[in-house]
Amino acid sequence: MDDFAIDENLVRSLVREQHPDLAGLDLREVAGGWDSRLWRLGDGLAVRMPRSERAPSLLRKEYRWLPALAPRLPLPVPTPIRIGEPSARFPQPWTIATWVPGEPADRAPISHDSAADTLAGFLKALHVTAPADAPVSRDRGVPLATLSDGFDEGLAEVEVAFGGATAELRKVRAIWDEAVAAPGWAGPPVWLHGDLHPANVVVSDGTLSGVVDFGDMCAGDPAVDLAAAWVLLPAGAAARFFDAYADADQATIRRARGLAAAKSLALILIGRAGERGLPGGKPTWGPAGRAALDRVLASI
Repeated sequence: MDDFAIDENLVRSLVREQHPDLAGLDLREVAGGWDSRLWRLGDGLAVRMPRSERAPSLLRKEYRWLPALAPRLPLPVPTPIRIGEPSARFPQPWTIATWVPGEPADRAPISHDSAADTLAGFLKALHVTAPADAPVSRDRGVPLATLSDGFDEGLAEVEVAFGGATAELRKVRAIWDEAVAAPGWAGPPVWLHGDLHPANVVVSDGTLSGVVDFGDMCAGDPAVDLAAAWVLLPAGAAARFFDAYADADQATIRRARGLAAAKSLALILIGRAGERGLPGGKPTWGPAGRAALDRVLASI
């Protein structure tokens, strides 16, 4: 893909050749994205162009599964409606999906406690038993012990950034160890978003209004999504969230808190990389990660 410049001319030509009925719509690039670049198509659609090695498989996964899940979800999601096939112009698949309006939460944090009920309702609708052929992940919805090496590496990097193993980071270690020691998920694998963090949800008027980027969707332990109680919601809203969700036992909440601590560290590190102008860095993710970590620490 490095040999193909993803610019407006390319995207416009691909739409014109493969989906000519949409070629007359306005096209404009939208900032953001991780594995894919995003172009808004008219008022109600978006073109997603893969830019990482794993992106094509993620787009095909969304195209396969998300249209079946979307109708029962109580918030807008970017439902793929068309797929672009590899061609001489561009050697990978790409998709056209519905546009989800709102501002990403890493730029406009959720501020209303009522978002706890909204998020709980969304996840209750999503977290149903997945079919046997649902995708699985090596690092989402899996036993936490398998993720400990990655957690250790992230914690060590943050310790260097913070100037040592602070009292806060020792608490983070304790939260993770408690999560790993908690009983694992004993229920059937359920559908998961897999990557709920501030850049993957959108906000309108201070509350959650949509969920985007289902590239990591898979089946497994719901704790990975329930971590959003601290990663996304305002301080003090986690208890309201779990009351509304109603199906999380204490072991699941412990696992979710540990995963929230790990996600917070990852956001902080990606934010620092962005502040230093490094590839893959996202400057807005650092403050979001710091706020999430504060909420996790305040919950113990």
